[in-house]
Amino acid sequence: MSLMVFFIFFLLLALSVPIAVSLGFATILPGLLDSAFKGNLAFVYRSIFAGLNTTTVIAIPLFMLSGAIMAKGGLSEKLFDIFAVFIGKIKGGMPCAVVVTCLFYGAISGSGTATCAAVGAMCIPVLTSLGYDKVFAAALVATSAGLGVIIPPSVPFISFALVTDISVGDLFLAGVLPGFLIAFCIILYVQFYCRTKGEDREKIEEKYRSLKGRGTLRVVLDGFWALLAPVIILGGIYSGIVTPTEAACVSVFYSILVCLFIYRTISFRQLYGLFKQALNSYAPLGLMMGLAMAFAKIMVLLQAPQQLTTFLSAIVSNKYIFLLILNLILIVIGMVMDAGPAVMILAPMLLNITKALGIDTVHLGVIMVTNLAIGFVTPPFGMNLFISAPMIQTDPMQVGRKSLPFIGAFLIALLAITYLPAVSLCLL
Repeated sequence: MSLMVFFIFFLLLALSVPIAVSLGFATILPGLLDSAFKGNLAFVYRSIFAGLNTTTVIAIPLFMLSGAIMAKGGLSEKLFDIFAVFIGKIKGGMPCAVVVTCLFYGAISGSGTATCAAVGAMCIPVLTSLGYDKVFAAALVATSAGLGVIIPPSVPFISFALVTDISVGDLFLAGVLPGFLIAFCIILYVQFYCRTKGEDREKIEEKYRSLKGRGTLRVVLDGFWALLAPVIILGGIYSGIVTPTEAACVSVFYSILVCLFIYRTISFRQLYGLFKQALNSYAPLGLMMGLAMAFAKIMVLLQAPQQLTTFLSAIVSNKYIFLLILNLILIVIGMVMDAGPAVMILAPMLLNITKALGIDTVHLGVIMVTNLAIGFVTPPFGMNLFISAPMIQTDPMQVGRKSLPFIGAFLIALLAITYLPAVSLCLL
């Protein structure tokens, strides 16, 4: 039965049926086929509401709201200026500044798509004006924006914690070094690209002089409040002052305070639209999260985790080979499914086998989210491709092809994260 449910689910996805509809139908299917099955419609309804009836879930729309406010408030531009004034003059410095901006903006928004939209809207025109290929610029932002779900606070990490009952704070901390490692690998490729393809040094020097003309200290002070955001959010969590949910609430108030009263880049009238935008973004995600939790419980009733454990144990007993197979599976799934629902569906299924093989659950969470972050730029449904491509008025698949070397850098970091658990766990 469980195999048939998964087959129906992926068949519907292949037929371009919306994920929420596919997941909902797969969840209620066993109850429809067998009236005596415990997982009937009433059980599904209860599971959806019980799964979302937790304070941890509240952190997700709050982080999405603060990210929307900060994006509208232009914090990505201020972050870019800070990094560009320090490294913009070196070879490949401006594109590297974009990568670092994505890294830090991810620590504000917790979302890969929000990072792509906010940083891309500002940085892609800057890079193209400096003579960089527009498709290269779009691919750079689309790939680097994946850091938004690895660097804490991360919405997929919150989803993983919900279904595995582990600490959100531990997951956030475990994502720090992997995020920096991925950024470092992307920067290495950027350096290689700029040294082999060349740059328009005259335009870059002019841009750099304009930044320096404002004064390094003034640029840093202007972006100080943007830099302080992740310090307040993460510092509050790890100092024990606030929980992750409370930190999300703090981030909303902080973003309103900074953008409304300090930078004055948004108005009271615009706040309503930003609240509405955050709700519109969260509504489908919330539905999919509730369905994913119900689907996971249906799979437990069907004994799918035990069946999967038995099957995988029969074909692979080596932890390292299992991790390789897991990475391949997750990359394929990331091509067709968003990170949040994928984590919530697959994580409960994998816990038995990973624990039997001695794989730490926090490490598993980092591996899963890193894999699924690659899905943001892998065809056919890489969301960041569809966000960045319209910014340069080109086909998403063209951006996807240009993203392949960046994905290669991402994969190198993934291998290190997968086979060196200390990269994720040494800070715990």
